[in-house]
Amino acid sequence: MITWRRLGEPDFPQLRQWLAQPHVARWWNHETSPEAVKRDFGPAARGQEPSEDLLVLLDGEPIGLVQRCRFADYPDYLAELAAEVDVPDGAVTIDYLIGDPCRVGQGHGVRMIRAVVGATWTEQPDVTAIIVPVQVANRASWRALEKAGFHRVAEASLEPDNPIDDRAHYVYRIDRPTCPAAVQ
Repeated sequence: MITWRRLGEPDFPQLRQWLAQPHVARWWNHETSPEAVKRDFGPAARGQEPSEDLLVLLDGEPIGLVQRCRFADYPDYLAELAAEVDVPDGAVTIDYLIGDPCRVGQGHGVRMIRAVVGATWTEQPDVTAIIVPVQVANRASWRALEKAGFHRVAEASLEPDNPIDDRAHYVYRIDRPTCPAAVQ
């Protein structure tokens, strides 16, 4: 069973370990020092930033992280993306990782994405769409989105998370279902 809770400061050592894993570090390109993790994840963990960092659990055991935020809360990010694709009012984005390398390639990412998408429709009735830009070279990530029901809507030139990558991104989108029964 996939569940989650808000990431808290006691989870930072686990997150640091995940961010240091080669399969995560390649795409997240994040400093792993205690200070860097506290600086970058602390405000959301304390509720001082509008984004949500969700610690994802599989049968009660931490396996990954999902970040969820509204584009409207990050105007620079919104402007960069909106210059390339249509971003409707009320759109959110997610980012995600499976931290434990032993859990990669088993479909957990797809299940995690589907669960968060379903919860977003239920918990946030004003969300119109979920839009996720993915570096073109990150095939595992964009394949997980496709398997979770997202559709590729564009190719875009966006600032990469990792400076070794070029600007080429695929943009994936899933819209709020129009049938109320599909929201569950």
